[in-house]
Amino acid sequence: MTSDLSLGNGLVIPAAELGWRFSRASGPGGQGVNTTDSRVELVYDLASSSALPPSLRERALRRLAARLTPAGLVIVAAEHRSQWQNRQAAQRRLVALLREACAPPAAPRRGTRPTRGSVERRLKAKRQRSSIKSARRQRSGPEEG
Repeated sequence: MTSDLSLGNGLVIPAAELGWRFSRASGPGGQGVNTTDSRVELVYDLASSSALPPSLRERALRRLAARLTPAGLVIVAAEHRSQWQNRQAAQRRLVALLREACAPPAAPRRGTRPTRGSVERRLKAKRQRSSIKSARRQRSGPEEG
């Protein structure tokens, strides 16, 4: 019924490593909500998965530490009325989450200096603003007339 999930770069999560739980969704929806198990929980035990190489698994575990439960990584989808659509949504979320977690870290930012022109423009604007404010101070009080 479910197929393997492809993460790209030749990485595939076997369907056997995915756990599914179904329950009734809450919220509005009339009689259908009360009778259909359309809410989906996708459980993926990232720590014991053989789908990811150890280096990527460690990186993902470190980045997703706040989202991990004792059962593993849990993705909940309940926004659609059908269980099948919620299953697809949960799979898409899991793939996106794992791709982001396994991505290499961004290159460190190299500090740069402002250009001479931008420094001169900033100082010129400061001088203009200063002259406007000093002109206000030099004026006398309200004229009586």
